[in-house]
Amino acid sequence: MDKLRAMITGIEGYVPEYRLTNKELETLVDTNDEWILTRTGIRERRILKGDDQGTSVMGAAAVQGLLEKTGTKPEEIDLIICATVTPDLPFPATANIIADKVGAKNSFSFDLAAACSGFLFALNVGSQFIQSGTHKKVVVVGADKMSSIVDYSDRTTCILFGDGAGAVLLEPTTEEMGIMDSILKSDGSGEPFLHMKAGGSRRPATHETVDKREHFAYQEGATVFKFAVTNMADVSAEVMERNGLQGEDVAWLVPHQANKRIIDATANRMGIGPDKVMMNIERYGNTTAATIPLCLWEYEKQLKKGDNLILAAFGGGFTWGATYLKWAYDPK
Repeated sequence: MDKLRAMITGIEGYVPEYRLTNKELETLVDTNDEWILTRTGIRERRILKGDDQGTSVMGAAAVQGLLEKTGTKPEEIDLIICATVTPDLPFPATANIIADKVGAKNSFSFDLAAACSGFLFALNVGSQFIQSGTHKKVVVVGADKMSSIVDYSDRTTCILFGDGAGAVLLEPTTEEMGIMDSILKSDGSGEPFLHMKAGGSRRPATHETVDKREHFAYQEGATVFKFAVTNMADVSAEVMERNGLQGEDVAWLVPHQANKRIIDATANRMGIGPDKVMMNIERYGNTTAATIPLCLWEYEKQLKKGDNLILAAFGGGFTWGATYLKWAYDPK
């Protein structure tokens, strides 16, 4: 029997309309456009505004667009996985809410939390259901409303993050296409350097935790930057080496959009020029689990069947990984 692989057969993204520019941030904290752009590569980020607007709003919009684009009926979906660290609620899962919004009545669904590596981890989990032969249409969503957990009085974090969502459809193939190989890693000793201090079972919300502003994302920038540069680059090079790929064999590097300097360092380590690096950090900032699918969505028309892609990510706590993906279809 031919080996089944999971291939991406469609991609769609969604970003909110509101643009939070560096100039506007200058009115909130002691910073300036030049400083932000030089150190991060970000000019603006999208923010989801309005009452009762959670991550599922963006995730459902991306999935709805994906279904329409691929001609897929909602009831054909077997599984929805939502990678997020900003769920609408502690429960039910945001994936459940998305499934209900789009009418995917026959799918089961669950969330996966791995911070900025979430989409990469969820993509590989979804591929296992395809490879097992038990599921034929799996939707993987990366979505985060980071504005809901960003302290806009903290200039070290508020300049970095934005809101957005991206979704892909995975289907089986016996061709040498789709997800070819992955290396995924985590290290819990990174917790002190990138985490949220309160809001979980260890430190439930109290007047004290709210007063101390502990329900926001916290990071120790220098440590995170150093770890990300080293590990995202190393794991990307490792997945290339074990698949016999050189820089010239890779059509695109699809890196997590955390910081332009981290992206540049990863590309250099892999021997890939800037013309083959997907980049949209300038307009969206770090959308956490949404960055990689948003890149694929924006660059879709430049992708060709058979292109070798390396997807690479690094996330809080720490998580990181790289996936070798062979693109499965030509642009329409």
